[in-house]
Amino acid sequence: MNNKPFFELAYKINLIRQLMIVTGQTKGLNHPETLKYSQELDRLIFTTQKTYRSCS
Repeated sequence: MNNKPFFELAYKINLIRQLMIVTGQTKGLNHPETLKYSQELDRLIFTTQKTYRSCS
């Protein structure tokens, strides 16, 4: 099994998570940019879970 997609998703999740945290701290938790990162993070986590389930 090729683990590259999992590593790429994990990298993206950590990157978006850090961006969301910094944006939330500087602009506020209800700022549209923070919410955009939160939604993107949800999408990436869902994709990771779906991919993981299909491989197991």
